[in-house]
Amino acid sequence: MNPIIESFFDPHTSTATHIVYDKTGGFAAVIDPVLDYDPKSGKTHTFNADKLLTFLGSKGLTLVWILETHAHADHLSAAHYLREQTGALIAIGEHINQVQEVFKKLFHLEPEFATDGSQFDVLFKDNETFTIGSLTAKAISLPGHTPADMAYQIADAVFIGDTLFMPDVGTARCDFPGGDARQLFSSIQKLLALPDDTRLFLCHDYPPAGRPPTLESTVEKQRTHNIHVHDGVTEEVFVRMRQQRDAGLDMPVLLLPAIQVNIRAGQFPEPESNGVSYLKIPLNQL
Repeated sequence: MNPIIESFFDPHTSTATHIVYDKTGGFAAVIDPVLDYDPKSGKTHTFNADKLLTFLGSKGLTLVWILETHAHADHLSAAHYLREQTGALIAIGEHINQVQEVFKKLFHLEPEFATDGSQFDVLFKDNETFTIGSLTAKAISLPGHTPADMAYQIADAVFIGDTLFMPDVGTARCDFPGGDARQLFSSIQKLLALPDDTRLFLCHDYPPAGRPPTLESTVEKQRTHNIHVHDGVTEEVFVRMRQQRDAGLDMPVLLLPAIQVNIRAGQFPEPESNGVSYLKIPLNQL
């Protein structure tokens, strides 16, 4: 049974959020929801997340899963807000603990911040299966961009996070803490070994001038046309390209606020004595 998929695109962060469901009046999962954040004022809003809730309501859907493909560095997650509104479970890959350990040190977080992934409801292992109503889904570990990257396969569709972009954009960077270009190459090969007509749903698109944002590709298109990792590109060539390219990339605009929230499953840090939550900016560390 193939899923029904509705995709949403946030132009401010170039992020795709996908709703996957089995039937009208059935059950749904939201993948990579976005919390609106203004870096100039520090204000957050729920415009993007409320669009998801409106759609779910219009189809009579019960949200059972909020699936994160990884701890994002380019947008704040709306997972916690959606869990508060719906009671759905938040899930991510089991290796989120490695990401939490790195960034707890970088941000010098409070001693009681747990680095065991307990902020999330479910930590998926590689090849672990779960259900979305009448749909069967499988979690696929795809480390390389970060240690915790997960894809979610539901019948003929795979939601691949940042592992691959559209063929004319290429592949994910690997220079964040815990990233590894060789691991990414191996993870990409897992995806490219799937049947050619497998649909690949992206987490981002950064289209070149003249092309509108596109949120879906196929294994065949990636194998044939991906500018970084098409058929015939060896691991050594890919790793050398990725390392050289990453060395010249700027940090994402929202990395510092996003990571602090996203390793908490979308929750803000505990309010201080004045009732206000604060995010930290480590100076001269990145």
